[in-house]
This record gives sequence, C-alpha cells and structure tokens, in this order.
Amino acid sequence: MIRSPPSRIPAPLDPGFQPAVLANRFYVESAKASGQAVPLVLGLERENGLLSRFETVVLPGADATTLHYVERLVKFLLWARGGWKLHFGGPKAIGEFIRQTYAARGARKFDCAMMALAYGRKFEVVVTTPGKVPAEQEAQLAAGGHLQGCRIGFDLGASDYKVSAVMNGAALFTEETPWDPKNQPDPAYHYHHISAALHRAAAHLPRVDAIGGSSAGIIVDNEIRVASLLRAVPKKRFAQAAGVFKRIQQEWKVPVVVMNDGDVTALAGALSLRQNGMLGLAMGSSEAAGFVDRRGRITGWLNELAFAPVDYNPVAPVDEWSGDRGVGALYFSQQAVNKLLPAAGLHLPAEMGLPERLKEVQNLMAKGDDRAARIYETIGVYFGYTIPVVSKNSNGVEDLVGKRGRGEVD
Repeated sequence: MIRSPPSRIPAPLDPGFQPAVLANRFYVESAKASGQAVPLVLGLERENGLLSRFETVVLPGADATTLHYVERLVKFLLWARGGWKLHFGGPKAIGEFIRQTYAARGARKFDCAMMALAYGRKFEVVVTTPGKVPAEQEAQLAAGGHLQGCRIGFDLGASDYKVSAVMNGAALFTEETPWDPKNQPDPAYHYHHISAALHRAAAHLPRVDAIGGSSAGIIVDNEIRVASLLRAVPKKRFAQAAGVFKRIQQEWKVPVVVMNDGDVTALAGALSLRQNGMLGLAMGSSEAAGFVDRRGRITGWLNELAFAPVDYNPVAPVDEWSGDRGVGALYFSQQAVNKLLPAAGLHLPAEMGLPERLKEVQNLMAKGDDRAARIYETIGVYFGYTIPVVSKNSNGVEDLVGKRGRGEVD
C-alpha cells in the first residue's frame, strides 16, 4: 500500500478516501528523490496494431509499495485506453508479478477476460526493456458535430433510455423511458425497445438522414462487446444482442454510429462550448468517460473508467462485478449515492431501487436538506481528486471538463 500525505480537502462522508492521484504523485516523487529510480514504459496494444504508451519511473526492487503502484497503474491504463497485449518495459521482477496478476487465473482475471472479449484476442503480458516497447500508434477519429438535416439520437442507460428527433439542429421531439435491460435474457427485449423509440422519434420528422447513439459499455465497430446492459443475456445469444445496432442500420438504410456514452459526452461538451481539448464524464447507473483532443477528434480509447481504480483505501468498497476495490463506478454514479446514504444518516426502504434512491436524494437536496448536500459534496471531492488522474492519462486532454449527468447526477 502506498503511503501518501492526507488529503487537503477530506471527503465529508468518506474520511478513509485515499485519492489515487496523491498516492501516485507521492510514490513517483519519492522514487526520484531516492536517486535509484529506473524507467518504466507501458505499451498497450489494441485493434489494428494501435498502441498507447505511458512512461513513468519506479524503484528497481519488487517491494510491496512498488508492486501496488504499478499494478494500480496498469489497471487504470487498461480501462482508460484498452488493449489485448501489455508491453511491460521495466524491471523483470515487477514485470513477472504483473504477468502473474493479469493472467487467466490471476487476481485480475476479470480484467483479462473483459479485454479478451473487447478485442477478440487472449490478453497477454510481454516483459521486455523500456527501449523495446513499440512506438506509439494512436487513432484519432473525426466524428459527430453535424447538425444539418433530419437526425435521430438515442442514449441507452441502465435505468432509462432517451431518444430525440432533431431537424437542422433544433429538437422537435424528446422522450425518456424507463426500462430494465440488465435483467432481461431475451435480446428481443433490447431490440424492440430501441426500435420502437426510433419509430416514435421518426414520426416527428419528414425523413431520417442519420441515427446516432450512445450506450454504456464497450462498443467496437457499432457492436457491443461488453456491457452491463446485456449481463442477463446468455452467451449463446449474446451475438444477437450485440449486433442490434447493425440490424437497425440494415433496416433503416441510413448511416448509424453508436459510441460509448463517455465519448458522446465529450463531443457534446465540445460542441456546446465550442472548444476542443474536452474531457467528458457521464454519471448514471455506472460511469463512463471520453475525450476530444485539441484538434476535435475522438481518441478511440476504451474509456471504460467504471473499472478504473480511483481510491487506494485498503477497505474501500468492492465492486460486485469486477470484484475489485475503489473503482470508479462506486464513486461517480447512482451506486455512489447509495453507498453514502448510511454515512449521511439517510435510511430508505430496502426494496427501493437505485434510481428511486437517487430521486429521493435529489428531492431532499431541492429542499435544502444538509444530509443530501453532504452526499453531493463528497462526490464533488471524489471528482476533484480524480480529474488529475484522468488528465494525466489522456495525452494532455485537460483544458476543459464537459459534464453531462443524464439528469441523474448533476
């Protein structure tokens, strides 16, 4: 465990919160001050030979503090940038620890399995030297920003979905509908909800020129590779559910583009503020993030920060899906609100769902309730201490922060 100075601004309802940014900075500064620091270069290879690099320094020995720092860094980079292969350019002993940890039977087997699903290749770690890590090769995609014509947009969340009909930049129709996709094993449930929403929106337009969407989860080439929305769909039927957007494109015969809701958030922020260099964060049933670089392009990274570590408290809450502690979904979502209820002194009925619990907190906040305010303040501290971690891992995309809370966490 990395020891770091206490937070200058403590989280009101979470005094044990240990921001990743403070711990990481303290470790690197201490390593440099020791005079023994050596380079560590991490290269994450993903689809089509694309590769992201991250450079830092570590102490050469495989001491517990160094192993913790490197393991958490690898985990963050995996979920921020994505990849099916990790090129580990650093001390061999540390590299071997990472190889064993990120293996099919290792402590991070969940992460390995998810990367394999996302990229269609078995995850692997190659231990090498810093000078042999391949050169960076990033994709930067120009996407979105088109307002002319008749368009439909949709956003798929875990508790509701939204659809809008837009003509020449003006919204003619918007709708928000509750649903329960994560408990539905039949892919037809997901298809019919999305298809019906599109038809309701199209009824307000003279024609449909294009369809754009955002969704929670990992989306590659308009296919859902990993998503909590499809957790109940059995493996043998997953391909049918994952191909829902391509099916819609064939039926409507217009361009259809669907992205992770974090990327769409960043794009929306860049459009509304008319500036690039944008980080977007979507807070809903879970969490997503995305980036628009200074040239107005999408990075193509994984950006699934729901599983990225943000709290190094050794007794931080455990995420039910990944089995890991202190990851983003528990700090920037409805789950974060629910986690903080007891400390705030709010006791809600056990049968009340997360969306309803959030609504109750929002109602109390509107009435000036101090207990609700402390929940918001605590999430604000989480947010403030996590932005520097994200920015450092985003190739300098840190000029502005675009926030779209789906009306769920504002």
